[in-house]
Amino acid sequence: MKKKSGLFQLFAYTFLSLFAIMNIVPLFWMVVNSFKREQEYAANPFSLPTHFQFSNYVEAWKVANMDVYFFNSILVTLVSLIVTVLLGALAAYFLSRFQFKLRGLTYSLFLLGMLVPIHATLIPIFLIMQKLHLIDTYFSLILPYTAFHLSLTVFILEGFMKGFPKDLEESGVVDGAGIYRIFWSIILPITRPALATVIILNFIYNWNEYLFALVLITSSELKTLPLGLANFVGIETASLTLQMAALTIALIPIIIFYLLLQKQLVAGMTAGAVKG
Repeated sequence: MKKKSGLFQLFAYTFLSLFAIMNIVPLFWMVVNSFKREQEYAANPFSLPTHFQFSNYVEAWKVANMDVYFFNSILVTLVSLIVTVLLGALAAYFLSRFQFKLRGLTYSLFLLGMLVPIHATLIPIFLIMQKLHLIDTYFSLILPYTAFHLSLTVFILEGFMKGFPKDLEESGVVDGAGIYRIFWSIILPITRPALATVIILNFIYNWNEYLFALVLITSSELKTLPLGLANFVGIETASLTLQMAALTIALIPIIIFYLLLQKQLVAGMTAGAVKG
């Protein structure tokens, strides 16, 4: 049995290592080439830069108008993320800790939302936004992003909260805490590992989403970063090093956000303990 277990672990580590390398190498290649001159990249795309061209990032930031696109992406991503996690956590709390008549139907509707292909709703959402006069506004992205991720958020958080012992609420009630005080002070802190998971998933999707932004946003002042990068590639097609610098800039927030919340996955396991 030990031999089989050892072979399985060896196979698993080998597979995961190869998978990690397959994902890291293209990113590493992109970052390395973003520091090259155009002539140096054309001569040998797989060599290390002889001199680091930090000016590529400055020029890419200016030419691609990334300050505007960055602000729009951050605003849309964070607002939709906060609303999704807040509503999802509240819904998950009531679905997991309380029994009421329509609980099963309500939970089933959330699960049903996970089965609907997101981009299949593009035309209906466009027509709805048009009727509401929300086309070419921040709300035309914030509302769909929030609705699309509520199902997954509730599914993950409800499953996590369901495993909490009832003693948590009982100790809060003894101390005179109400439902919402128990939710904010007891349930949410020990839900941090699951919260970190849904926050990472929602942030990555909202930050990278392209199709809805392309259809629902028309003015250049409201375009998000994926739209800006697509236009930048069309304008600066000849300058591959500037394109890679722009893509690297767009990748940095995702990496930072992910690394920061990775700590919460471990630290959150012991956070929010209730003293008896």
